[in-house]
Amino acid sequence: MLDRHPTAAAKLTDILSAITENRSTPAAEIGAARQRIADSDAEVGAFLRLAPDESLDEAASSEGPLAGITVGVKDIYDTRDMATEHGSPIYRGHRPVADASLVSMARLAGAAIIGKTTTTEFASLDPTPTRNPRNLDHTPGGSSSGSAAAVAAGMVPLAFGSQTGGSVIRPASFCGVAGFKPSFRLFPTIGMKTFSYTLDTAGLFAATAQDLALAARLITGRDFGTGSLADGSGLRIGLYRSAVDGEVAAEMQAAVEEAARLLEGSGATLVTVEEPAALTAARSCHAAVQGFEAVMALSDEFRRHREKLGPDLGAVLDHGATIEPAEYDEARRTARIGRKAASALFETVDVLIAPSALGPAPLGLASTGDALMNKLWTLTGNPVVNVPGLAASTGLPLGVSVIARFGRDALALDVARLLQAMIAAPENGG
Repeated sequence: MLDRHPTAAAKLTDILSAITENRSTPAAEIGAARQRIADSDAEVGAFLRLAPDESLDEAASSEGPLAGITVGVKDIYDTRDMATEHGSPIYRGHRPVADASLVSMARLAGAAIIGKTTTTEFASLDPTPTRNPRNLDHTPGGSSSGSAAAVAAGMVPLAFGSQTGGSVIRPASFCGVAGFKPSFRLFPTIGMKTFSYTLDTAGLFAATAQDLALAARLITGRDFGTGSLADGSGLRIGLYRSAVDGEVAAEMQAAVEEAARLLEGSGATLVTVEEPAALTAARSCHAAVQGFEAVMALSDEFRRHREKLGPDLGAVLDHGATIEPAEYDEARRTARIGRKAASALFETVDVLIAPSALGPAPLGLASTGDALMNKLWTLTGNPVVNVPGLAASTGLPLGVSVIARFGRDALALDVARLLQAMIAAPENGG
């Protein structure tokens, strides 16, 4: 049995309960979050800047359903009250006049946008100085580095990220928090800096899958599940076997097997699902789609400010500029076939489980880690939830992905809630 890794993150549901029961107030919760950031962020480095007092004072008087919930926002989302720099010197001091749609929706629900979190440049590869709160010598992952770290350190109960390759699920796994990459375009990306317009997906970080579902519902008004699964009875769980599983560390493989054992023990039926050739091919075309679109999305920055770009991003764009339209078109056709093949997987299972990363967070801050285990599901647009709670022998977190059919986000979150609860149960070593 693998080690357990209880989260230290502040729970959104607990905060809302305290406010509802008059044990706390929105103003008190915002003040407490500010103090947690002041106490913790000097060594973690999750935040770039905090919201002005007048914005937080306004949020403190909100009566919306998320009143008192503080949100860290990845610095590729426009914010009207703070600079939005996209992790790039090209945008130093840039101040949008309007919030990104998701930011505005959160404010309308009463949430306090407390600050901007670090991002790799244009949400690409060049790492930030942010450190992993679980072990400061290790990367928190990327590109949503600051958002994952801010939640993992308990500074805020909710944070916004984005995923083009693996930038929500991987850092959630590395930092030991719940992460949600919804079905493609379920959350609006208007006002979020574009890198790849057919891949970019807005996402959330929180302590638990339950918190993710509640936050997503209160922000969007959509149904994100009831959390009513008492056990796995009637569920068909696919144990996904991919063509790249040979790259996965033994302890991460063991984490997925442990998740499967728990679900099966609760009444679910396990089904081994071998990756079809169409999905192996789809994974391999991710780079061509992303690179070609990035050169168009960042055309001005690339052509006029190439010398200001980080080395990793510059290399991605240099290569993207060599991709011919015919190669891109063929990659898009391969992706389209892959999406159909992904839908077919769920004719025999309800959800899939798979590794959220190749292993625990790598040592050092020179890299944000490898997105190999995430790119396919970003390309196909399927909803994915990272379930935290398991750990390697070093104590570093290991996350397990729950993947559902496109549009079945509520089911993915429900199964993730069930799995997270079972991992944390005392009888299972939690």
